[in-house]
Amino acid sequence: MFAYLLMASVFVIGYAFIALEHPLKIDKAASAILTAVICWTILVLGADQIFAGAVEEAQGIPTELRHHLGEIAEILFFLLGAMTIVELVDAHEGFKVITDRITTNKRVYLLWMLSFITFFLSAALDNLTTTIVMVSLLRKLVQEREERWFYAGMVVIAANAGGAWSPIGDVTTTMLWIGNQISTTSIIQQLFLPSLVCLLVPLLLVSLRLKGELQRPSSSATFEEVSDLTTPFERKLVFFMGIGALVFVPVFKTVTHLPPYMGMLFGLSVLWVTTEMLHRDKNQEDKHPLSVVGVLRRVDTTSILFFLGILLAVSSLATAGHLNQIATYLRESLGNIYAINIAIGLLSSVVDNVPLVAGAMKMYPLLSPEALAGAGADAGWLQYFVRDGKFWELLAYCAGTGGSCLIIGSAAGVAAMGMERIDFFWYLKRISLLALAGYLAGAAAFIGLAMF
Repeated sequence: MFAYLLMASVFVIGYAFIALEHPLKIDKAASAILTAVICWTILVLGADQIFAGAVEEAQGIPTELRHHLGEIAEILFFLLGAMTIVELVDAHEGFKVITDRITTNKRVYLLWMLSFITFFLSAALDNLTTTIVMVSLLRKLVQEREERWFYAGMVVIAANAGGAWSPIGDVTTTMLWIGNQISTTSIIQQLFLPSLVCLLVPLLLVSLRLKGELQRPSSSATFEEVSDLTTPFERKLVFFMGIGALVFVPVFKTVTHLPPYMGMLFGLSVLWVTTEMLHRDKNQEDKHPLSVVGVLRRVDTTSILFFLGILLAVSSLATAGHLNQIATYLRESLGNIYAINIAIGLLSSVVDNVPLVAGAMKMYPLLSPEALAGAGADAGWLQYFVRDGKFWELLAYCAGTGGSCLIIGSAAGVAAMGMERIDFFWYLKRISLLALAGYLAGAAAFIGLAMF
């Protein structure tokens, strides 16, 4: 019992260090990895207390750890491939294909244009990358700081809404997709409309009071000179090949039935070979920043290590049985899957949605149709937990969009906050209620579609 409680205490303390990353000045990846190692160490050393010897060992490594590590590795390799492709496109200035086509100065027009570009681009790339691209664009379009903060806040809402309905648009949706809880076709069909409602409600509320034209920064102070390292042909080729590689992943999985990370690595390898051939005649100094070897230095490897640490830590609690207890409590106290998911979504605005979804995946069973058929009296409750069940689909929506309610509640929000130095309480005052209205409206749309 002592080991069981100690594991929970270590996880809570570790999570506090992650949440207080900026005041403590300790990178969250370091806290996550340390938490994971300590939790698994306590689990192994206290196995007799927790399981009465139920943890088997193979070659000195707990079997459960090897099982969880295999699942986590699939997510990490997928993310590493996706991030490398995006950085390669960015190194070739491929995103200018989009940014050069935005010319309006009207506040309302710009808001709707940026929001919809973000919404669909986030589904094709991911919400974090899209936010970084769009906030960088805002610096070239909006001069006044607080007005730029406002557009950045709407970009966060749009990025999280767009990422929720795509299997590659948000880390949590990707986790559910890789875990086989959801399929590509079903998640797009079931979540596109709720995600669109989640964006449209804040947009309509804002449009009622947003008037006039904005002042753009002077071009000499803002627009960077186009690099001589790439030609317009190279930028367009790498951009469309990069987007194509990301969009091709669900197709690859459907056709081959191989895990998604294999499709992502396939796309990366094709793009890698293409860029090597494209720049083979350039000198090494010009070629290096445009190669995969060069852009790998720009990939956010600390985020990869953070995901590794937090997912390992959560898997230790799943193995020990903590998550089963929480699942039972939520079922008994809230009573239905809709309330549980809405609560998880709101909680994700305070607590990182990655461990929340990882925990939910471990807390609730993924059932086969055969298992459901033999469930008997529990079949009514368990029907929501088959592949493409309503629980998993609503979890993808709630975890993906609920984090918009606070700027620290999503990776997109944290990125915007860091890039523009957005004040936490300014966001709480100006954006949070808009995000909450959109989140609840989208959830209501999903529930209405599910019921009728």
